[in-house]
Amino acid sequence: MALWRGTSPLILASQSSARKMLLANAGLEFEAVTADIDERGIQASSNLGDPREIALLLAREKAKAVSMGRPGSYVIGADQTLALGSRLFNKPAGRPQALAQLRDLAGNSHELNSAVAVARDGKIVFEDVSVARMTMRPMSEAELSAYLDAAGEAVTRSVGAYQLEGLGIHLFERIEGDHFTILGLPLLPLLAYLRSEQLIAV
Repeated sequence: MALWRGTSPLILASQSSARKMLLANAGLEFEAVTADIDERGIQASSNLGDPREIALLLAREKAKAVSMGRPGSYVIGADQTLALGSRLFNKPAGRPQALAQLRDLAGNSHELNSAVAVARDGKIVFEDVSVARMTMRPMSEAELSAYLDAAGEAVTRSVGAYQLEGLGIHLFERIEGDHFTILGLPLLPLLAYLRSEQLIAV
């Protein structure tokens, strides 16, 4: 039974494998479309400092950018920021930067701020930000190197140089927050919105 009741296809403005997996596992049929925006440029010109506001801004911009080319469709945009105190992290460019990030995160607690926004015809109709608090265990240089050796290029594909659904789980001693927020898509509030609009069958 198809769960999606919208008259136009549901669109995910992302090629993130984790986000696509979450929507697919929830039984929703959707199309994944890359949002062609300059994320770092938008962030820099916004002059925003709050990690939650930055995540929400980028989620909105992704949703709106794709929505403009898909009239009538509901478009989901999502973004995630990682904050260690007042310091924001971006995806590491390579192993040296990944190692530097992990050195700073090891033994400390940081926050993942996951934002979702839904746009239709270029206008935002729903948005939400969820937060997860992640405590990484203290790690020696040898342990960090062993992790980087095992994880390989995957460390450059996510902020903080880890993917919790994979080998990144070995880095942590405590996690506060739901699985969906950690993977970058606040799924429960998103589904609640879609239900409120009678867009899904359950």
